[in-house]
Amino acid sequence: MQAMMKTVKCSLIAVLVGAVPMMAGESKMDVAAMFEKECQGCHGPNHEGGVGSSLEPKALGKKNAYSLSEVILNGRAGTAMPAFKGKMNKDDADKMVEYLLKYEGQQIKNLTMQDVEATHKILQDREALYKKYPKPSDVKSVQDIVVFTERDASKVGFIDGTTNKVLSKHESGFATHVTVVNKRIPRYVYNISRDGWVNMFDLNAPGQPIIAKIRVGSDSRGLACTPDGRYVLAGNYVPGGAVLLDAMTLKPLKVYPTSSVIDMDGNLGSSRVASIADTPYGPYIAFALKDAGHVYIIDYSKPDFPIVGDIAGVGKILHDAFLNEGEEVGRYYMIASQGSDVMGIIDFKTKTLSGKVYTGPGTKPHPGQGSSWFSEKMGKQYHATVNMNLGQVTIWDNQWNVAKQVKTSGGGLFVGTNEHTPYIWADNVIGGEDNYNKVHLIGKDSLMVERIIEANKEGEIKLIDAKTHKVIKKWSTKAPKNEKGEAVTPRLLHAEPALHGEHMYISDWMGGRILVVDAKTGEFIETIEGLTTPTFTYSIEHRMDLPGA
Repeated sequence: MQAMMKTVKCSLIAVLVGAVPMMAGESKMDVAAMFEKECQGCHGPNHEGGVGSSLEPKALGKKNAYSLSEVILNGRAGTAMPAFKGKMNKDDADKMVEYLLKYEGQQIKNLTMQDVEATHKILQDREALYKKYPKPSDVKSVQDIVVFTERDASKVGFIDGTTNKVLSKHESGFATHVTVVNKRIPRYVYNISRDGWVNMFDLNAPGQPIIAKIRVGSDSRGLACTPDGRYVLAGNYVPGGAVLLDAMTLKPLKVYPTSSVIDMDGNLGSSRVASIADTPYGPYIAFALKDAGHVYIIDYSKPDFPIVGDIAGVGKILHDAFLNEGEEVGRYYMIASQGSDVMGIIDFKTKTLSGKVYTGPGTKPHPGQGSSWFSEKMGKQYHATVNMNLGQVTIWDNQWNVAKQVKTSGGGLFVGTNEHTPYIWADNVIGGEDNYNKVHLIGKDSLMVERIIEANKEGEIKLIDAKTHKVIKKWSTKAPKNEKGEAVTPRLLHAEPALHGEHMYISDWMGGRILVVDAKTGEFIETIEGLTTPTFTYSIEHRMDLPGA
């Protein structure tokens, strides 16, 4: 009997070792703090997933703990999951797995006006600054300013796009996400952090100060300002919902909870809010219910700001979106469904789902700011997205037919353009270390990759002819280094037009810098150095003209 019990105990231990590490060794890592700093941005504060997969115990329960630890240390090729072996050892990774498998979650409450109102802060007298600084203090025009975010430093800053000089930096909340401009009064811009803080900046005042702030949730993403300059809408993952704010004060006006909605499978539950976009097409602002597959349309011209459109069945796991340019600009809200591999086309005119563009199996479209342009050669309006899981840019026309699948080096997060460049610019930031140092320049008329910008850890930047693979031109810069002073492979993302369309800003996440290149040729001009994990850049001039941004 004792022998039998010993055998049973050994078998049980073997099962437990396969599920949870026995001990996290000698790790002294603050695992919750590490998760918040390094993991929360992609996997969510409640481990519910986002750009990254769900890390909830129910999602991880059938996975082998050893393999989970290996993924943490070595990353996963073809996804946004990087290797953390430079920041964690094996004991640290085991401790993280144990934490994930035992995580019980935070209590999620419904979104209420009272909770939001309690966080509202006025930091500066807006009207006094408005009178004192009728013109910008630090630049000739606010349209020359480019906003940048430093993800790991939790800061947002401002650059003079005519000199590429950094004007100021500000603490702005964890993993600062989206920044939008008040198109009617562009001296005011707003940004939202992933821990729910919305900040309002005055670009005319010296140092571009924060003049008001409010916390709309504990995990947030989307933000938009209406074209009339009166309202800002902010969206939450946790607690699910959106908050309408007064654009001059950030005072909350209405909350739209999404704690009880029906998803595409008929289940009732809470939904995160993903993309938010205003439109010049009418007095509408849209927000997407990420988990429910709905898009809501608010009419902000009516009393009490009602939801006047509820478009269901768009797709699973809705994410980011952009609007069409050209004829009837802003009529179509084109939103990525990463669980269905489609771009859903929402028609603001009819408030219906006008069509779906299938990007391909397992692609996970992620347009970022998206691209919409008119090809003179083809006589057509085109639209484009990159895809996270595949080195491919999907291009479609106004009949919602795929016109071309353009091969790139790896999965991307952002594709962008404007009227001053002959290209659409696609990054490969999820393509692995061999590929995330490249940006592909796709011809607007040829719908082919024509040039490639490539940067290496030695500081060399190359402009390559995509057809012949020959180097057109190359430049030497300082070798990009991490915070430890180690040379790193540049990780390039998010090309943004600046200086009246003459330049493109490309962020180098790993190298702590922004590359400034010629928008017409892709030729290197200079770098903006001394930044911490720069991610997004937002040109005030470009964003004033870009519908829905």
